[in-house]
Amino acid sequence: MIENAKQALKKGEFILLYDFDDREGETDFAIRSDAVTPGDILRMRKDGGGLICTSIHPKAAEKFGLPFASEILKSTNLAEKEGDIPYDRENHSSFSLWVNHRNTFTGITDNDRALTVTKLAEQVKTSLNGGGENFNAEFRTPGHMALLRADKELLNKRQGQTELSIALAEMAGVTPCITICEMLDDETGKALKKEDAIKYAEKNGFVFIEGREVLESWKSFEAKP
Repeated sequence: MIENAKQALKKGEFILLYDFDDREGETDFAIRSDAVTPGDILRMRKDGGGLICTSIHPKAAEKFGLPFASEILKSTNLAEKEGDIPYDRENHSSFSLWVNHRNTFTGITDNDRALTVTKLAEQVKTSLNGGGENFNAEFRTPGHMALLRADKELLNKRQGQTELSIALAEMAGVTPCITICEMLDDETGKALKKEDAIKYAEKNGFVFIEGREVLESWKSFEAKP
């Protein structure tokens, strides 16, 4: 299934990415950010219903000067404390800033969010290929696209949707900037069950892949000389 997932990413198609039974137990829509269209934003907000975010490779995030939100909030009483996250007590969350591209209007429409996302991917690609990134000139904050900064050790340290999606991008050889959105259940008010996410994938022709498959492939990928 890992090869199918990589091929889907290369084609700019959605994959459904489930993390782990003993973690969030959630399935996310995941798509390479440079392929996102307004219609993709529509699908995520309608069929996913969770928060639409964009995962960014740690090296690009560092070049952009993107902080972790937890670092910004340390001076307040609102900052997360060690052990605050029930599904990941050893690590802080991957949330960074919320941005809009400067050519958007409100930033929240499908068109605006698609523009922000594709421009984010452009900046990530430029920065990782030795080019001169221009993040401050391209984006403003606060905005409507949540940025997720992957851990610098990726899956070797943290195994959330952020790191899983970026690891998949690296293995697929696409720009490691992936837009994701949790799939929620309208009836229960909880995350969509894995079984229902699989049925949705089958109905819509999407690849469904679990975090354990990504992790296993990542270990082999990293072991290559």
